[in-house]
Amino acid sequence: MYKIQNLNEIDQEGLKLFSADQYEINSELTNPDAIILRSFKMHDMELPSSLKAIARAGAGVNNIPIDKCTNKGIVVFNTPGANANGVKELIIAGLMLSSRDISESIEWCKTLKDKGDEIPGLVEKGKKNFAGQEIKQKTLAVIGLGAIGVLAANAAQSLGMRVVGYDPYMSVKAALRLSRNVEIASSIENLFSQADYITINIPQTSETKGFINKERIALMKDNVRILNFARGGLINNADMKVALEEGKVARYVTDFPDAEIMAMKNVIAIPHLGASTSESETNCAVMAVDQLMEYIENGNIINSVNFPQASMERNDGARILICNKNIPNMVGQITTTLADADVNIANMLNRNREEIAYNIIDVYRKEVEVDIIQKLEAIDGIFMVRVIPA
Repeated sequence: MYKIQNLNEIDQEGLKLFSADQYEINSELTNPDAIILRSFKMHDMELPSSLKAIARAGAGVNNIPIDKCTNKGIVVFNTPGANANGVKELIIAGLMLSSRDISESIEWCKTLKDKGDEIPGLVEKGKKNFAGQEIKQKTLAVIGLGAIGVLAANAAQSLGMRVVGYDPYMSVKAALRLSRNVEIASSIENLFSQADYITINIPQTSETKGFINKERIALMKDNVRILNFARGGLINNADMKVALEEGKVARYVTDFPDAEIMAMKNVIAIPHLGASTSESETNCAVMAVDQLMEYIENGNIINSVNFPQASMERNDGARILICNKNIPNMVGQITTTLADADVNIANMLNRNREEIAYNIIDVYRKEVEVDIIQKLEAIDGIFMVRVIPA
């Protein structure tokens, strides 16, 4: 029986996919085969030797020690696109909130609750303080055309906005889903110079941290409105504070408030609601569980952030899974070791991602003896061997 440790509350529609006769699920388990989580911070957590995989029910994985997992042969999954519609809807709400002083006017209305019959007159007199602008025919810059960016771009375009996107790594799948009316900018400089609104929809990495900074803000139009429903660290807070105070940025809408941001003027802070819909939570949980089961039961890898995509149909025999450094002659050493042990290969798949390679090997026998596994593990450069019996 496989042990699954959940480090956060996970939607039951996902968890119930784990069959009771094959899986045990508990937040207090020791030596789990896999972990499923949402925002639990794992960086200070000891990773047990039994751990084979981690699934994040969401897109962001900065709460997981990716490099540490890779070195231990632990596959880390996320669920890109599962919460895309929920985030897209909040981006559209952010466009409206940044344009029409909606949140401020609501707060002002609350101050009138004890004014009785005076309220209608006070409302008519005070509404002029909350005049805004319409988004129709304004230009929205969409940075990052993944699942969320494409949905946001298409939705904004259908609302009458001119939409310009930028993503040098856009996939074919995303391109096919993007409205033909969405323009593609040739550079960030070109994109920023024409945008009335900017939504940033890229992952936070060491390269993208502080992506919006004073140099890039200087390229933007005056009174630009910036929306961040991706990750807080994509924005340089100190530079954003200056831009807001000087009026270069009219509004900053973020789903990632902190002490610095809450002290800034003209910020609309939302408490990380991007994926906080029942539909998103269900979609993320189901996708995460499906991917975990596919890897645990078959060794197939779908939507990993640290291992290559790899999927192969099973035959009737055992399946050997090997992770190794992506260096010459590894496949030769693996196949020679198996041949020397009289293990006949039925089918084999080798995939690589940067410095690591992953192998799925189906063999014509029901089990693989321990001594064969030990010989494979002894090959210099191999750091994970797992066998799934027939």
